[in-house]
This record gives sequence, structure tokens and C-alpha cells, in this order.
Amino acid sequence: MAQAPNDFELTMAELRTVARFAAESAQQLLSAFEAVAPDDRRPRAALDAAWIFVDGAPRTNLQRLTALDAHRAARDVRTETGQLAARACGDAAAAAYLHPIARATQVGHILRAAACAARVAELNAGGNEAAAAQSIQSTRDRATSVLLDVLGRYPAAPAGKGRLGQLMSTLDSSLRAHEI
Repeated sequence: MAQAPNDFELTMAELRTVARFAAESAQQLLSAFEAVAPDDRRPRAALDAAWIFVDGAPRTNLQRLTALDAHRAARDVRTETGQLAARACGDAAAAAYLHPIARATQVGHILRAAACAARVAELNAGGNEAAAAQSIQSTRDRATSVLLDVLGRYPAAPAGKGRLGQLMSTLDSSLRAHEI
């Protein structure tokens, strides 16, 4: 398959770095989902699938299917915190299949789980935006040079209409300005 002029290659090592970054964010949130839906194992299964890939197993349909299931779980819970947690777990599994195409929409596969963590921090602090800023700073501090290199191959995250999109755009800008 021929590449478009702005498309590029992603190695398995780079995909694992992205998946690790997303899984670390999702791991922080899993208990928030399980608190509101203790019998629903879909987000946990997605996060487990992400870690299996991160730890060196080949990417398989396990990551794809569990990612979709976790996103379905997000639709089945009523709390915003539970929805964000499930989405983050699904995004962690889906990160194994980040597409090497230079489109801003792909940035969500890299950063949405971390943006979900920032939004949950904000919600848990009663809407205090400083909690989201602290979460973004923590996320920025754990970003590796490999992650920043991969992120830099994509256009900037689109400015979202909702709070989650705003946080993802802020995180994206912060990471792009960050040097390791």
C-alpha cells in the first residue's frame, strides 16, 4: 500500500510506547469505573489487553475487540467519571492500532486517555480546573522522548467543543512545547 506524502512509519516499539502512555493514564481511572459498575469487566479486559501488547505480545484482535467493548461500557454507565474511565481503558487497548497517517484525529489515540484522567481529576475536585492542570503537568512529566517524537509526526489536536476536547488540546500543546 502506497503512503500518502504526509504519512509515515510507526515501529512496534513506538506503538508500545504510545500504548504504555495510554495504559498508564487508564490504569489511574479503572477503579472509578469499577466503583459505579463493579460487575462490568469490559474496561478491565481492555486495559489488560493493552498491557499484554505493551509487554511484548503481538497486537491481535484482542486489543481491537476489547477496546470496542470498553467504549460500549462507557455508554452503559450513567456517571461522567465512569464513562471517562471506560473510554480511557478502551483507548489504551486501541493505541496498539494507532494509524500512521498525518491527521489530527489520530492524536486522540495518543492523548485521549490522559485527557480523560485530567477531566476525572477536575470532577473529583468539584470542578476545580487546577486539578486538571496538575494532572496535565503530571502527564507531561512522564512523557518520553519517543512519545514526543511520535506525537510530533501528527498535526496538533483539534480544539474540541467540550471540556474533554479542550483538555486534550491543552495537553497536546503542553507536550509539544516540552523538551526532554
